Amino acid sequence: MSTPVGVPAPGELLRRLGARATATDDPVTHVERVAPSAGVTAPWPDWVPEPLRAGLARRGVVTPWRHQVTAANHAYEGRHVIVATGTASGKSLAYQLPTLAALLTDPRATALYLAPTKALAADQLRAVAELELDGVRPACYDGDTPRAEREWIRRHSRFVLTNPDMLHHGILPGHAHWSTFLRRLAFVVVDECHTYRGVFGSHVAHVLRRLRRQAARYGPSVAVAGPDDRSRPSAGTPVFVLASATSGDPAAAAERLTGLPVTAVTEDSSPRGGLTFALWEPPLLPPPVTGSTGGFDAEPDGGADDGRADDDGAGGAGDGRADEDGPEGVGQVRRSALRETADLLSDAVAAGVRTLAFVRSRRGAEVVATTARRQLDEAVPGLGDRVAAYRAGYLSEERRALERALLSGQLLGLASTNALELGVDLVGLDAVLICGYPGTRASLWQQAGRAGRSAREALAVLVARDDPLDTYLVHHPEALFGRPVEATVLDPNNPYVLGPQLCCAAAEAPLTPADLALFGEGAPAAVEALVAAGALRKRPTGWYWRHTGRPDVDLRGTGGTPVAVVESSTGRLLGTVDPGSSHFLVHPGAVYLHQGVSYVVDELDLADGCALVHAQEPDWSTHARDVTDLSVLSVRSRVDAGPVSLFLGEVDVTSQVVSYQRRRIATGEVIDTRPLDLPARELRTVAVWFTLTEASLAEAGITTAEVPGALHAAEHAAIGLLPLVATCDRWDIGGISTALHPDTGLPTVFVYDGHPGGAGFAERAYEAASSWLRATRAAIAECGCETGCPSCVQSPKCGNGNNPLEKAAAVRILDVVLANLPKEPK
Repeated sequence: MSTPVGVPAPGELLRRLGARATATDDPVTHVERVAPSAGVTAPWPDWVPEPLRAGLARRGVVTPWRHQVTAANHAYEGRHVIVATGTASGKSLAYQLPTLAALLTDPRATALYLAPTKALAADQLRAVAELELDGVRPACYDGDTPRAEREWIRRHSRFVLTNPDMLHHGILPGHAHWSTFLRRLAFVVVDECHTYRGVFGSHVAHVLRRLRRQAARYGPSVAVAGPDDRSRPSAGTPVFVLASATSGDPAAAAERLTGLPVTAVTEDSSPRGGLTFALWEPPLLPPPVTGSTGGFDAEPDGGADDGRADDDGAGGAGDGRADEDGPEGVGQVRRSALRETADLLSDAVAAGVRTLAFVRSRRGAEVVATTARRQLDEAVPGLGDRVAAYRAGYLSEERRALERALLSGQLLGLASTNALELGVDLVGLDAVLICGYPGTRASLWQQAGRAGRSAREALAVLVARDDPLDTYLVHHPEALFGRPVEATVLDPNNPYVLGPQLCCAAAEAPLTPADLALFGEGAPAAVEALVAAGALRKRPTGWYWRHTGRPDVDLRGTGGTPVAVVESSTGRLLGTVDPGSSHFLVHPGAVYLHQGVSYVVDELDLADGCALVHAQEPDWSTHARDVTDLSVLSVRSRVDAGPVSLFLGEVDVTSQVVSYQRRRIATGEVIDTRPLDLPARELRTVAVWFTLTEASLAEAGITTAEVPGALHAAEHAAIGLLPLVATCDRWDIGGISTALHPDTGLPTVFVYDGHPGGAGFAERAYEAASSWLRATRAAIAECGCETGCPSCVQSPKCGNGNNPLEKAAAVRILDVVLANLPKEPK
């Protein structure tokens, strides 16, 4: 377990990276050493065919690890199984063994592989094709597959690799064309299943139930080999094999996802190289010059998948992240995490270290790559060509070319969104930079695990953004290390998911009473509501879809068809933005980055789903602003604790992007604010909120004038710290605070899920309210600033410009809440 010759060891590399800091300004707040571990092998199962063993041997797999054999045996014997082990632990072999063995043993059998991204499916296709197994005929079937090839795949491929979106939009609606494949379906592989959380995960859970339904309609399926070569029919239900990063209670999560009993294999027996994991806090910038608006670094922090900004608005799903913006009106701030990551990336590449930098936003990835390229070219002309950006929204040809360049070693550094977090095999990486906490410990370890493959020593560095959660974590390493990762949160009974999915199922084949049990306890009531709404018609034989076209259901909650970004002068398609992000990223006048080139949006046509842009290099950045209103619809649960009450319930949130600011890139100075005329959008979701009596605030020494700012500051910090207790990102949630809300009649702080119908995050906040708010109070109280900063109470997406904020009074408000709230609300 050594470092390749010529590449600095992790400790030496970390020392070099920190060499710019002074003795009193050491950016490294903590170094965690993860010791290497030896692997434990197991004999090949007797049922593995010789051609499969030979193909794996050619690929360098001589003996499997014990966890691979354990999971493979479960699957081959007909038990649904999830293997939840660390990054680079060889989970793919755990499902390849039973799946490919079945295809080689029975020439009729078929298998379906599902990946959350096209890149991962393409990577798995390469791995299976390299085995050169006769008769398997693996093929990718996704949106990039040419029409001419699709018919051949339907007829001849026995191992189809696709994604949930294509299964939902293409395969299941056209199930008659797939009847032979479905009739013979023996295995379904669900890779990286920990990514199926929230609303997206809830949709995928029903897509899998629809798949089970169609397989049963065309079944019984092929026989599945049992112990001692005995066989038993699968009765139309294929065996599900799921692969996941390490997660809390993977069996329960897999059962919610598939609706089936699942056995979990969690003991990781693969060898692991040592990992040096550093927590890195960028230094404070000098105080701003008098007359400036804050002395921002060239690219301040923040960042959202959707770039949304209301009072502290939810971002929702997608990968259309905006640039990383600092809050307004701040005093002393820390150096941008983007700038710090770009410096670290360029230093690592200059040292010959193959490095992957994870950045939370699309624009952030572009900024990091562009900055690193410029710095490297200044040092060694041409060296900048060995760094690139990688993100969703690129055309598929661009993504494949970047993957090949990284695998071949042509690229030494890559700045990527979480599009490369998943299992694409990136061999030979020496270091990973993580620009901002990715939202969950599961994602943190998944990203860190991308380095050090083949049992090599590796370095991972978490670069903290200037926000409450990141600041809390780099000074409380116990919150990251030595703690179990979070459980995956999804809710198939979400009515905003269940109803549309039942419509899809009915459009594929009439629903019968027996079908309803497949879709959960809420299905009977949901079907009756759909009948009343005119979506379904009830007949003696079942429930029928009433319309001619198929239901328009978006699995990822992005709001429909992506908006195309087109260069006006040439008609060239630059990329796409999801509809939920379009109001923030490609509004008229917005600056849009693509592969380091700046464009300015001329026109956004929402009806046609097109944004027209022209190339321009302005000296400003753009920042959309919106306004939000919230009303309470119902209360599910409440805790009355004297002067404090805690609630969980349904709310309506109305938001509208009304303007955008132009800010100088060099200083952060606000040039002007320009109005926008975009439609309002409504969100019905789930929220957690707490109220306090005015008397309790007065007793805590909070004046009437301080109440709005105190509540506002507490709301910001609470949103920032919620990912500690729920598997969410702060951009999945939003919040509003008010000194007198019309529906409660009291000072109130709301935190709501940024997805229609909720995603389970508010429920988790309600259940863990005491620990959540205690961490929130600690983050504010322990911050060394005087009146509030991005590290504690200022939010990068505040629609009110972080005004008013009362840091000290926010601590006193949380003291009142924590003094009265029970530790575990019921």
